[in-house]
Amino acid sequence: MATSEAYLPNPPAVPAWLNKGDNAWQMTAATLVGLQSMPGLVILYASMVKKKWAVNSAFMALYAFAAVLIVWVLLCYRIAFGDELLPFWGKGAPALGQKYLVRRAKIPESVIHHDDGSIETPPNEPFYPMATLVYFQFTFAAITMILVAGSVVGRMNIRAWMAFVPLWLIFSYSVGAFSLWGGGFLYQWGVIDYSGGYVIHLSSGIAGFTAAYWVGPRLKNDRERFPPNNVLLMLAGAGLLWMGWSGFNGGAPYAANITASMAVLNTNICAATSLLIWTTLDVIFFGKPSVIGAVQGMMTGLACITPGAGVVQSWAAIVMGILSGSLPWVSMMILHKKSALLQKVDDALGVFHTHAVAGLLGGLSTGLLAEPSLCRLILPTPGSRGAFYGGKGGVQFLKQIVAGLFVIAWNIFATSAICLFIRLFVPLRMPDEQLMIGDDAVHGEEAYALWGDGDKYDPTHSSNWPGQGLAGDEASHINMTASPYINGARGVTVNL
Repeated sequence: MATSEAYLPNPPAVPAWLNKGDNAWQMTAATLVGLQSMPGLVILYASMVKKKWAVNSAFMALYAFAAVLIVWVLLCYRIAFGDELLPFWGKGAPALGQKYLVRRAKIPESVIHHDDGSIETPPNEPFYPMATLVYFQFTFAAITMILVAGSVVGRMNIRAWMAFVPLWLIFSYSVGAFSLWGGGFLYQWGVIDYSGGYVIHLSSGIAGFTAAYWVGPRLKNDRERFPPNNVLLMLAGAGLLWMGWSGFNGGAPYAANITASMAVLNTNICAATSLLIWTTLDVIFFGKPSVIGAVQGMMTGLACITPGAGVVQSWAAIVMGILSGSLPWVSMMILHKKSALLQKVDDALGVFHTHAVAGLLGGLSTGLLAEPSLCRLILPTPGSRGAFYGGKGGVQFLKQIVAGLFVIAWNIFATSAICLFIRLFVPLRMPDEQLMIGDDAVHGEEAYALWGDGDKYDPTHSSNWPGQGLAGDEASHINMTASPYINGARGVTVNL
């Protein structure tokens, strides 16, 4: 029996630098992160909103996932991870050519320099092809974009959203990614953002809140009462989000190594702790546990641990879970009701609280709790540590504060500019006539085609009768009798 070419000595598709284990894990991690968005957030968003907005909310996420991928490979991967153009922006170029994608992965500007210009830390070169890295980083960009959608569901003009996605990816997300991950000035300065507490969660929460301000609020009735249309399906989406986070934080080291294992464990510990704390507070203050509250607590835990998942100890993950289950709860349940600004801006799914507040909290907590020996395993800057470990830790905490402020300021500026630009050509908000109807007016589709919910039952039409088309014994079990009450309840009598 012939041996597969993959196992022959030095096959052309397995160069000497390729590590099959790392490559397999990185593609698996990328797929897990992709599943967080499609179908994870598609299902979660479609289920968390009113029934009349289920299709529109799902479509906003679905469109963003596809559009981000195309813009990513055409331009944005190399803005975020290519050669430096500005201290916060790379030189944009396509990532589509065979010569570029099959060579060994490399983050060109991931080099730390001494003050005299000499190289302190060499570039990061994972043991797999560039194609794997391009796809892995795409999934991070996609989920960030979809998180922004959570702030503006239920009223943003779909044409405005279609224009917003590529513009925000180019001028906002790529800036944060290059600055913190791709060799930009915050990376060179030694700011810790292990897997996106700032690049993803803080940026999406601030951008979503800013976009919600410019788009305007939902209808008064929708804003006052916006119950989820399917709580059980919402849990399915939340489950995909939680389980997919193992790829989110486990893939960040770019290798199947010790740091990946620590990150996956810490991620789940923090999420579970945060969920329990949030639920406990709901019981104490409202007298009953809330499923929606539990999901919110899960998300704040996942967002909080992300910037430090691979560099904090597991007891610190519990501490971060306690913080992420309580402080965002306070901001959402108490401060939100007392703040005129938070009341004015209609952040539909509370992305500001669950991602911006939790992401900033995680970044600052990392500046306090990052453990020196774990930092040495993954971080390019020698001597990195949290403030609780002395040494340069106090400076690290200050760096985390400055980086958070930069991400906040840039996202407010860039998102505002993008919204004001789009508004010159397309209204940002749907007209009230569409807002009153929802999915049927926007897409000509509804989420659930149930009898009595859109479709009218015609008792005079035999094709609507149960058993129609069945033969023999199957049909004999169902006795159909058309209701004589044409103007009353319409239906059939089923004799079992």
